[in-house]
Amino acid sequence: MDTRRTPRSADRSVSRPGGLHRRTRSGARTAAGILATAALLVSACSSGSSTTSASAAAEAAALVALPRSTPAALTSYYAQKPAWRGCGVPGFECATIKAPLDYAEPSAGDVRLAVARKKATGPGKRLGSLLVNPGGPGGSAIGYVQAYAGIGYPAEVRARYDMVAVDPRGVARSEPVECLDGPGMDAYTQTDTTPDDAKETDGLVTAYRTFAEGCGADAPRLLRHVSTVEAARDMDIVRAALGDEKLNYVGASYGTFLGATYAGLFPDRAGRLVLDGAMDPSLSARRLNLEQTSGFETAFRSFAKDCVRQTDCPLGGAGTSPEQVGEKLKAFFEKLDARPAATGDPDGRRLTESLATTGVIAAMYDEGSWEQLREALTSAMKENDGSGLLVLSDGYYERDADGGYSNLMFANAAVNCLDLPPAFDTPEEVRRALPAFEKASPVFGEGLAWAALNCAYWPVHATGEPHRIEAKGAAPIVVVGTTRDPATPYRWAQALAGQLSSARLLTYDGDGHTAYGRGSSCIDRTINAYLLRGTPPTDGKRCS
Repeated sequence: MDTRRTPRSADRSVSRPGGLHRRTRSGARTAAGILATAALLVSACSSGSSTTSASAAAEAAALVALPRSTPAALTSYYAQKPAWRGCGVPGFECATIKAPLDYAEPSAGDVRLAVARKKATGPGKRLGSLLVNPGGPGGSAIGYVQAYAGIGYPAEVRARYDMVAVDPRGVARSEPVECLDGPGMDAYTQTDTTPDDAKETDGLVTAYRTFAEGCGADAPRLLRHVSTVEAARDMDIVRAALGDEKLNYVGASYGTFLGATYAGLFPDRAGRLVLDGAMDPSLSARRLNLEQTSGFETAFRSFAKDCVRQTDCPLGGAGTSPEQVGEKLKAFFEKLDARPAATGDPDGRRLTESLATTGVIAAMYDEGSWEQLREALTSAMKENDGSGLLVLSDGYYERDADGGYSNLMFANAAVNCLDLPPAFDTPEEVRRALPAFEKASPVFGEGLAWAALNCAYWPVHATGEPHRIEAKGAAPIVVVGTTRDPATPYRWAQALAGQLSSARLLTYDGDGHTAYGRGSSCIDRTINAYLLRGTPPTDGKRCS
């Protein structure tokens, strides 16, 4: 699953949540460009009920904290002093910090982590470093801090904290995993993810195998060591290198899983942690995918209700129900499945059903994109011009104008497929699960179910399992949930807050993915008070 954060003011032309937090559209797709990110399409219970989620959490083992003392084999890593240099971005400086490739065998080699920071501007006493992560997994934290957090976070926060980002291992500037070249990714993103027969099913399986084999050939050793637990341990080395006694952190979408994992491993070193657009670590990959499918349906229904109130809605007029809007959109997808639409793309790409679906899903992250989606759908449905939906899809996949792709989708699959066993092992398992997914979302269910098959062909076995995170002994941690979040359903925030021993649940009653910095003064004031004064909100506080 791909979860990314998308701030309300995000520039949707540059992607990534989100799944990221996307300002440069770098947390928290969501769920995954539908092919590559399927693994992270987090969902929970098949019934979609919070009671089932609670049951799953009760059954899962809890993450065990690491010893407080630093192992002798890691002493040299913790003693590093960053050699800061210019980054080419005004106000920022960068460094490289080493971490062991394999924490179980530190002498087996290193992984180089790229770190960037913008020092506190003052006035006021410096509070240390504030690490940020936009989600994904696979979103560049450095791209996020340079394009948004380091210049767009509230001035009072930037005045008191050094704004810091580290790209997790395998991501962006930190030894990025690569799987396919541009033409290969073009073919991959156009693969039919709603196979109608055995031939199309074989084509989808071949696409997944080709993608996985490319990743395995590029980074055979690193691919075994890009888990969230390892990335969290890396953050503790970065914390020490920065000279901070505790880690202060804002993570969005998948970044909440990373932050919660840090707190679970190092509860005594967890400082002020904000986990915005929370994930539930106790769920299996299948349940994550199914529940995220339900989350996209919730967001789509919200979009549908808004669309029919607008004069330019191509899916119906006043009085049209969300179900009818969904049926019309589904019929449009099926039409594209038979005959893709022209786009004017210089590389000859046409708008396929898979690309159109990704474009629509991309717009679900942020209600600020709904107008753009209406215009794109109007052009495609009434004029057979698929260029607008292609733009949305390309932004989601982080495809540039020259036909190149960032490593977002590669890293997304690499982390997801290592963190949890596959949602499905065979196409037959997907077919048996289709009724549940289509019930969760009549519009997106079929495609998202097939997207969840990708990890079945991954070249390395998963090292993680579903688990609870309790972080006993940690200082208060703020968990933020948005009631109609498409990528990280609200019940996940409730579930994570129920697991963390010191959690304070903060609720945003609204649309879109994540809440901080997206227009709610109540949310922003509450989080700022926590970051600046250490004052957590009352558990259960709600904002709109």
